Amino acid sequence: MGITAEKQPELFNKVGQKLKISEERVRQVITLLDDGNTVPFIARYRKELTGGLDEVELREIQESWTYLQNLENRKEEVIRLIEEQGKLTDELKGKLVKAAKLQEVEDLYRPYKQKKRTRATVAKEKGLEPLAEWLLNDGKGNPEEKAATFISEENEVATIEDALQGAKDIIAEWISDDAEARKWIRAKTFQNGTLQTKVKSEEDDPKKIFEMYYDYQEGIAKIVPHRVLAINRGEKEGVIKASVASPTDTIFEYLRKKLIRQESESVSILEETIEDAYKRLIQPSVEREIRKELTEVAEDQAIHIFSENLKHLLLQPPLKGKRVLGLDPAYRTGCKLAVVDDTGKMLHVSVIYPTPPRSEIEKSKEIVKKLIKEFDIEMIAIGNGTASRESEQFVAEVIKEVDDEVVYLIANEAGASVYSASDLAREEFPSLQVEERSAVSIARRVQDPLAELVKIDPKSVGVGQYQHDVSQKKLNDQLTFVVETAVNQVGVNVNTASVSLLQYVAGLSKSVASNIVKRREEEGKFTSRVQLKKVPRLGAKTYEQCIGFLRIMEGKQPLDQTEIHPESYDVTKALLVQIGCDPNDIGSDKLVQALSTLSIKETAQALEIGEPTLKDIIKSLQKPGRDPRDELAKPLLKTDVLKMEDLEKGMELEGTVRNVVDFGAFVDVGVKQDGLVHISKLSNRYVKNPMDIVHVGQVVTVWVDSVDLQKERIALTMLQPS
Repeated sequence: MGITAEKQPELFNKVGQKLKISEERVRQVITLLDDGNTVPFIARYRKELTGGLDEVELREIQESWTYLQNLENRKEEVIRLIEEQGKLTDELKGKLVKAAKLQEVEDLYRPYKQKKRTRATVAKEKGLEPLAEWLLNDGKGNPEEKAATFISEENEVATIEDALQGAKDIIAEWISDDAEARKWIRAKTFQNGTLQTKVKSEEDDPKKIFEMYYDYQEGIAKIVPHRVLAINRGEKEGVIKASVASPTDTIFEYLRKKLIRQESESVSILEETIEDAYKRLIQPSVEREIRKELTEVAEDQAIHIFSENLKHLLLQPPLKGKRVLGLDPAYRTGCKLAVVDDTGKMLHVSVIYPTPPRSEIEKSKEIVKKLIKEFDIEMIAIGNGTASRESEQFVAEVIKEVDDEVVYLIANEAGASVYSASDLAREEFPSLQVEERSAVSIARRVQDPLAELVKIDPKSVGVGQYQHDVSQKKLNDQLTFVVETAVNQVGVNVNTASVSLLQYVAGLSKSVASNIVKRREEEGKFTSRVQLKKVPRLGAKTYEQCIGFLRIMEGKQPLDQTEIHPESYDVTKALLVQIGCDPNDIGSDKLVQALSTLSIKETAQALEIGEPTLKDIIKSLQKPGRDPRDELAKPLLKTDVLKMEDLEKGMELEGTVRNVVDFGAFVDVGVKQDGLVHISKLSNRYVKNPMDIVHVGQVVTVWVDSVDLQKERIALTMLQPS
C-alpha cells in the first residue's frame, strides 16, 4: 500500500496549502528525499529546486508528507476491513476518502471495529437489536408492551426491564459510535469545557510546587502549554487529580435534538439512554482524547523551546586561539582545574580548595597565579554549577592580583558531568578522574561550544522545560535534527573532528565517522576530499551527501577548504578563469574585488548554473574559512563579581540569557542566582513567545525589578525604568 502516482498531485497540493509553499516546490522536495538525499544537503546544494527552503521548512514538508502517507494507508486499511464485513456503503467510503485527519478516520471506523465484549454486544446476542431500533426510529406505541414481546427464556431475557435495559445499552453504543456526534461533542468540549484540578495528596508536595493547582480551573481552549505539563506532572506524582468539566447541558440538548422525535412515546427512555451514553461511554473517551491533544500540543511547544535553546547554545561564538583555564567548581571535593592550549589539547590538571569547608584561599590563589604565568592563560572558564558563585568571587580576586591581562566568563556546564562519566570521556582521558574531565570539557566548550557539546546526549544539555515529561522519541528526533543542522551549517574540519562531531554530518553514520577517524590515525591527515572515497562503507551516495560539509585545510586542492561542493568544481574553475584568477587566489583581496563587480544574472546564464548556487560559490571564494558563528555577538567576559546583596531596584546590568521558557527568560547577571525576566517585562509591545525577543547565549541589558534575599529570587526587567 502507498500513495499512487495519480494521488500524489492532490497530496502535494495539501502539503503546500498547509505550509504556504507551492505544489511544485513540495514535489521537488519529496522527489529529492525519496532519492535518498538528506535535509542539510538539499538545503545547501539544491536551492534551485527548492526555492531556497531552509532545513526547518524542509523538515516540515517531510513530516507533513509522512503524516499524509500514514493517513492514506490507514484509510485504505479501514476501507478494506469494513468491506470485508460487507458493510461498506458508497456514503461511508466517500466520508473516509475525504477525511483530513487520522482522528476522523478512527471515528468513522469505530462502529465497525472489533470490540471487546460489551453490554451492547451481550444485548445483541439476546436478540434485542430490533427493540433498540424500534425505540430509536419508531417509538409509536407503548414501549413496555413492545418490550414484553422480547421476553425469552432461551435468550435469558426474563423481564420487561431486562429487555428495555438491553435495548438502551445497544442505543447507547450506537450514540457513542456516531462519528458526527463525537466530532461535535469533542469540539464543543474543547471550546467551552474547563480543565479542573483538585489536591489529592498534599503530603506528596512538601515544597508546595503544585500549590496553585490544589483548587484550579481554566478554559481548555485558553490553557497554555507549560501549565498542561505542570498539571500532568502533578497528577503523575499523585499530588493532584485533574478532570475535564464539559458543557453537559449544551451537549444533552444537541443529542436530544439529534435523536428524539417529540411524537415518540419513548422520549423518557431515550433521554435516560442519552445520559448513560454520554456519561458512561462518550465523556470518558472524549476527556482522554482532549487530554491527549492538550499534551501533544504542550509537548510540541516544550520540544520547540528546548530545540531553539539548544540551537543557540550550539551556535554560540567560539573564542578561538586562546589558552583557557577551565574550573569545575565544588565544595567538599575541591575545584578541579584543567589547562587547554589554543587547539583544545589538555596540558595540565590539578585541584584547589578555595571554597568551604577547607577554604584554602591563599594557597589556591598561588596555584592559579602560577598556572596563569606558566601557561600564559588569557581566559578562565568557570562552570555554572554548584559553588559557581563562590568560585567566581575567588577568580575575580585572583585577576586583580596578577599583572597579566586575564578575563573570566561563566560557562554553561550543562551536560558536562554526563559527558565526564561517559565511555567517550573515559576513552579520551583514561587517566583522569570524572571531575577533571569535566574541567577539560568546560574549558573546551568556551573555545568551540559545538565541537564539545556534540559529545553529550542533547537531552542532557539543560536548556529546556519539562523535557522529561514529553515523548522521548519525539524529543530525541527533534534534538538530533537541531544538532545535525548546526553541525552542517558550520562545517567540519575532517582532520581534527571527533567521531562525535563527524557522525552528525549529512549522510554519515557513527560507523562511517569512526572509519574516517581510523583512516586518519593510520595514514595521516587527509590532503584531498577525493581520498574520503577510499574510506570503508563511504559509498558514492554518502560521499555526495557529506563531502560539501567536510573541510580540508591546507590540502592539495584549495577548493577543498570551502563550502563549495565538488560537483561544482568545474564551474567554479571556469568562473575563476573568467575573472583572471585561479584557486590559489581564494580569499585574496584581488579575488574579492573581481567577484564583487560580477553581474550575477549574466554570469549564471553564461556558466549555465542557478543564481543561488553562483551566489554561494562567490561567498565561499571570498570567505573560504567563514564560520557563521563569528558573525554573532561574543560571550560576556568579566573581571569582577557582584553579590546578591549589592543589587538595588533600578540598577542596570549586563547579563547572559541562560534559559528561555514559556513565561520568560532566566538571565545570569553575575550573582549567585539567575534572575527571571517575566514575559511581560521583555518588551514594550505584546510578546506571544519569549523566543521572539531573546535567545540562549544572548547578552542583554536588564534592570533590577525586585530582590528577595530570603527566597533567593531576582526579578529583572528589560524595560528601561523611566
